[in-house]
This record gives sequence, structure tokens and C-alpha cells, in this order.
Amino acid sequence: MSKILLVEDNEMNRDMLSRRLQRKGHDVLIALDGVQGVELAQSQKPDLILMDMSLPIMDGWQATQQLKAAPETSGIPIIALTAHAMAGDREKCLEVGCDDYDTKPIEFSRLLGKIQALLEKKVTS
Repeated sequence: MSKILLVEDNEMNRDMLSRRLQRKGHDVLIALDGVQGVELAQSQKPDLILMDMSLPIMDGWQATQQLKAAPETSGIPIIALTAHAMAGDREKCLEVGCDDYDTKPIEFSRLLGKIQALLEKKVTS
């Protein structure tokens, strides 16, 4: 069973995603902002992080950069979750250190495929 950290400030998105991930057998940790996300990632060492990019206190861009810069969390795969679907947004997410990118509204089956691919890649590396 994988431990997934969901960093999401929107209650509806958080509840929907966490319940669906739990039904698929994942343990889900929840952070409401980037600061909590960084702290939970450092203390709990999740297998994967789903990072909303538009967060209060510290946004997902900054949180991702901090996590990827720290040796103890740099290997944790991060999927950016964002409503930003403009040309260049995917590249911007990858530039700050995200391993993949998915747009909102979330299409769960597509997101699940990305989660599985990154978890399998992590196991084999």
C-alpha cells in the first residue's frame, strides 16, 4: 500500500480525491497549504505527493522547489495538480521539479495512471 501526500486547499477536491485514493488502497496524508505539505513530506516520507500549485501561505511552486532541493525528500515523485492549463504551464511545473502534471478538474482514471507509473518507476530505480 502506498502512502500519498495530498496537498490541496480546496475542501471538495481534497475530500473527493482522498476518498477515491483510499478506495484504491492508498494511505492518504493531507496538507492544506505548502508549509504543511513540506513539513508532512519531511516527517512522513510519502511514496508520492499530489501538489496543488495554487496554495495559501506557501504555493505549490515554492513547496516543490523546497522538497526537490532537500536530499531527504528530493526522490519523492510529485504530480502537479493545477487549473493552469495554458501553453507552457506543464513545462513550468516540470522546471520547478514536478515529475508529472495533471489539470483540474481531475479525471481520476488518468491521474491514477500517472500515480501508478511514477510509483512503479520509483520501485525500479
